[in-house]
Amino acid sequence: MIGLGTVINSAAIAAGGLIGHFTGKLFRQEQQEALNKTCGISVMFIAIAGAMQGMLRVESGKLRSGKSMLVVLCLALGTVIGELIGIEKGFETFGEWLKRKTGNSGDKQFVNAFVTASLTVCIGAMAIVGAIRDGVSGDYSTLVVKSVLDFIIIAVMTSSLGKGSIFSAIPVFLFEGAVTLLGRLVSPVMTDLAVAYLSLIGSILIFCVGVNLVWEKKIRVANMLPAVALAVLAAYIPWDF
Repeated sequence: MIGLGTVINSAAIAAGGLIGHFTGKLFRQEQQEALNKTCGISVMFIAIAGAMQGMLRVESGKLRSGKSMLVVLCLALGTVIGELIGIEKGFETFGEWLKRKTGNSGDKQFVNAFVTASLTVCIGAMAIVGAIRDGVSGDYSTLVVKSVLDFIIIAVMTSSLGKGSIFSAIPVFLFEGAVTLLGRLVSPVMTDLAVAYLSLIGSILIFCVGVNLVWEKKIRVANMLPAVALAVLAAYIPWDF
């Protein structure tokens, strides 16, 4: 069944969030803060692994790095575009609307939890490639694997940041659902090189999310999202980054 992967992923996020919400009440404030920092460190190391996979290579028995220019250009240009559009503000506005509609107006951490969790589970090659495979062939195995990871991540985030994290299931459902529906159109664009570039830049953005979790919100990661699209476009430029 085409689209089942998106449903499973969204349900896993909601379930993880609910479990995190109820178990989070068992921890004291300082324990929740420690859990939040631990979650941030975990996210950072997951992102580092993904980024290093894209930037490091072995040549003649030696470890060499590359793709530095790709990273600099995509992040710089993408951030400028995102700042001009105001993507972060859009996320926050939607978060504020959700906060009011769900009766959580008194939760000061709701919007931050929603934005942080949404970025963590939406950014990355697994979301896009998994949704494309689901849309083209009905193969939702990649999204099932992602669902397990998201379940754990959102459970921890909800217990530390609050129940705003649960509602990250909404942008995931909309984003992956849209990619699934457009799978046949998007599939030819996502070559192996495009996926590799997307994974590299996406991992760096996820690292920034981890930085925000550990040192409180300092980086407007949502405004950096156009860098992911630029990474895909870069795969079609005949230039070795």
